[in-house]
Amino acid sequence: MTLQVNITANGRMSLPSDIRKRLGLVGGGAVLIEETDDGVILRTMDQAVAKAQAIAKRYAAHPDASVDAFLATRRRNSGE
Repeated sequence: MTLQVNITANGRMSLPSDIRKRLGLVGGGAVLIEETDDGVILRTMDQAVAKAQAIAKRYAAHPDASVDAFLATRRRNSGE
């Protein structure tokens, strides 16, 4: 779905109410705006967290992905 949203003189824009309701956005809520080479992506906080979790999941199986492994590497590199 593509919608045109106008920007006011002071830089504000409004999301249509049906989109806000569908995404569970309420007044005072937050969204994240990501600028990409292709344009701008608007994400809810839940969507942003899900994206971050999906990225982190790719690295979870790596043997050096734990905090303990990270700290051990830092200790080795610092000469402790």
